Amino acid sequence: QVQLVESGGGLVQTGGSLRLSCVASGRTFRSYAMGWFRQAPGKERAFVAGISSSGITTYYADSVKGRFTISRDNAKTTVYLQMNSLKAEDTAVYYCAAALRLYQSDWLPAYWGQGTQVTVSS
Repeated sequence: QVQLVESGGGLVQTGGSLRLSCVASGRTFRSYAMGWFRQAPGKERAFVAGISSSGITTYYADSVKGRFTISRDNAKTTVYLQMNSLKAEDTAVYYCAAALRLYQSDWLPAYWGQGTQVTVSS
């Protein structure tokens, strides 16, 4: 069982930056692939970024490539999402997720956080 708690969301202007954090409970954090998903109003939850348990492999949605960076600190059991050059269309609730394996597509993690709101104003 993994419990995830996100933080770092907020209101930012177009072109600004935010860093989301997700702290995971449990001693097996380093065994899990981690990821970020987001859900905008009226839309389905969508994959944003994922990172393997070792941190070596990362995947990104095309819409955020070059702007967002996922990273992890296994000693702190924390995964981060650095978001730069934010756009209005990045506005969504962002969810942290954990799974035993990372997939490049059709990835459905077993564990989810409660989400943190990111609002980008133009």
